[in-house]
Amino acid sequence: MDLTRSASIQQKLRDAGILPTLQRVAVGTVLFSAPVHMTAEQVLRAAREHLPGLSRATVYAVLQLFVRQRLLKALPIEGSATVYDSTVTPHHHVYNVDTGEVADLTGPAIQVLGLPELGDGLELSEVDVIVRVRTRRPAPALNA
Repeated sequence: MDLTRSASIQQKLRDAGILPTLQRVAVGTVLFSAPVHMTAEQVLRAAREHLPGLSRATVYAVLQLFVRQRLLKALPIEGSATVYDSTVTPHHHVYNVDTGEVADLTGPAIQVLGLPELGDGLELSEVDVIVRVRTRRPAPALNA
């Protein structure tokens, strides 16, 4: 593991109030080296390249910790595994239902106009939009 990157990940964890254990740094290295959208299983496979003995249960626990400390966003996608997003600033996503790929929508591509009335004691936290797409299918041939 790159020592400079490891030190940077350790500091990021400390800044979030997280003790930087070997397991957390291995998961953090996978998630925080570049913007990513990954499932827990993808994180597990990639983190095992840094720490081969890493357990599935530990990865799931670390992911939940990172979400609680707002280092990650969990994107629950219907019919698919939760995708973890390392970009936590407000933004929207496009999800390809054929491939399972999740990508950021950048710029002012989406505008949310009007929101529902919120009950007493509630305030808006954030709005997440996931645009679902699929590969265009050819039009069916007409029988003559």
